[in-house]
Amino acid sequence: MILDRFKLTDRVALVTGAGKGIGRGIALAFAEAGADVACAARTRADLEATAAEVRARGRRALVVPCDVMQTEALEALVAATLAEFDRLDVLVNNAGGTGPRPALQTSERFFENALRFNVTSPFLLTRLAVPKMVETAGGGAVVNVSSRSSDMVQTAFVAYAAGKAALNMVTRNLAAEFAPKVRVNALSVGGVETDALAVVLRDERARRAFEAGTPMGRAGAVEDIAAAALYLASPAAGWVTGKVFQIDGGTEAPAIRVPVPPL
Repeated sequence: MILDRFKLTDRVALVTGAGKGIGRGIALAFAEAGADVACAARTRADLEATAAEVRARGRRALVVPCDVMQTEALEALVAATLAEFDRLDVLVNNAGGTGPRPALQTSERFFENALRFNVTSPFLLTRLAVPKMVETAGGGAVVNVSSRSSDMVQTAFVAYAAGKAALNMVTRNLAAEFAPKVRVNALSVGGVETDALAVVLRDERARRAFEAGTPMGRAGAVEDIAAAALYLASPAAGWVTGKVFQIDGGTEAPAIRVPVPPL
């Protein structure tokens, strides 16, 4: 049955940023597909809520409060996952994000933090996780959550865009090194209805402008991204690696623009 190839029965997935939004949606989708899930994020209460829903779907869940900006925390995250489940099959590098800031107001520290959050931390966690995938499961899959900001010109997003563009290239390079045992792909995500986009979507005029600038006429739903992540993590994508999938409602230009001061 073709649908069987989309199952993750008895596999173990580690999802960062799993407390809210896209990460939470991916964790729940994976649980519905049969996976046990290690849920990582900074806020324990959010993780506990996600874990409760994973368990309600009949799967095991592990809560690991974690600041992905800290290398020691990433090491502890992988160790805790293996201690609980004895294996690791899938890693989803979802934690990330940097707010808009005009270029001339972007400090060195802000820019470097954006790179650390959006590309360095996912790389470090992948470097820690991949050998354990091979050791405990014989192979696996990595799914990086990137952004259309990585390849669309947007004012006020130079730091975030640089980080996500780098993440795309990390995805492609690691895929070449880790094949055929571990597949590495990324989702280049458009505007999704989460807390991060709430400032836009709660304003009726801004929402209308956003929807008018999106060919599909709406913001993305968390489930739109979770379904794509499930495909890339599952045997259904067993011949897919090194690819960056655009999940964006057909957007080819920013649906809205952030104004910046003129020179």
